[in-house]
Amino acid sequence: MSKIRVAVLGYGHLGKWHCQKAAAHSDVAEFVAIVEKFPAAQAAAKAAHPSVRIVSDLSEVIDQIDAAVIVTPTSTHFELVSFLLNHNKHVFCEKPLCSNDAEALKLRDLAASKEVVIQVGHSERFHQAWESLRASLQALPTPFTVKINRVAPFKGRATDVDVVQDLAIHDLDLLLYLFKQRPKTITARGFKIRTSKWDHASITLSLEEDCEATVTVGRNATKEVRDLEVVSKAGTLTVDLFANKILTASAGTFEDGSFVREETYPKRDHLLIEHEHFYRSIRERRPGVVTHRDGFNAVHLVDCALRSLDRMAPVAVKPLE
Repeated sequence: MSKIRVAVLGYGHLGKWHCQKAAAHSDVAEFVAIVEKFPAAQAAAKAAHPSVRIVSDLSEVIDQIDAAVIVTPTSTHFELVSFLLNHNKHVFCEKPLCSNDAEALKLRDLAASKEVVIQVGHSERFHQAWESLRASLQALPTPFTVKINRVAPFKGRATDVDVVQDLAIHDLDLLLYLFKQRPKTITARGFKIRTSKWDHASITLSLEEDCEATVTVGRNATKEVRDLEVVSKAGTLTVDLFANKILTASAGTFEDGSFVREETYPKRDHLLIEHEHFYRSIRERRPGVVTHRDGFNAVHLVDCALRSLDRMAPVAVKPLE
């Protein structure tokens, strides 16, 4: 099979990393183009990838590619995904797949008519911890509570979107990936601190079987925290996604007499793994590892959270894909 001709759309902070991963897969993919409209970023892209064509508009290379990786601002995703699908190109789109439910419905209808791979960049699914924990989390006795925190000091990035679209979408997707119990309602509260958009949000989801989850995200915290805690009658499990640690407190004691067991797991290159899955899915003609339906579900939960923030009232979650 010939190599997959791929373009990366966007050469910002994350786009630079995606370009590195595209170049690293030269055995299966031919990295042919970077689409970037800003001159300074074009110059940086050319310096880093001198053999790759640098263009200002996707239409300049649409006939020379088989697939594209979208790493542009969220507001551009719907237009770019639609354009690529209409030209029957494979798509790897960084989260979120689109901005809202209305766009998701249009993309769903378009995707249904295409035989291409659509993969969404929900990279938090690729922590090694989930490989050993997902089965046990899906078998947890109910009810249980989940708390997920993703906060950090202000970094001055991604201020074109709120923290729900930028950060909470990671953890809303994780809830769907790790647990069987689907959300029923969402109640959110937040604050606009540094920008005109939500800079901090606490999102509470009522789940099936009397379970509950709270996702807290913020970009104006005093320290960086990324963790997940689950409590049930079986005990407490905490995963520190920043320090790569798993801490377990069961209902009894461990072999050494301790009440808490601590394990570590290695960091992995999530973007590299995602690129591997993308090219493999294209070659093997199978769905993306994170499908467009997964992307639509995450967008719907974000949409519900934002509506709850604006209304200061609970919002019902529709049945998910």
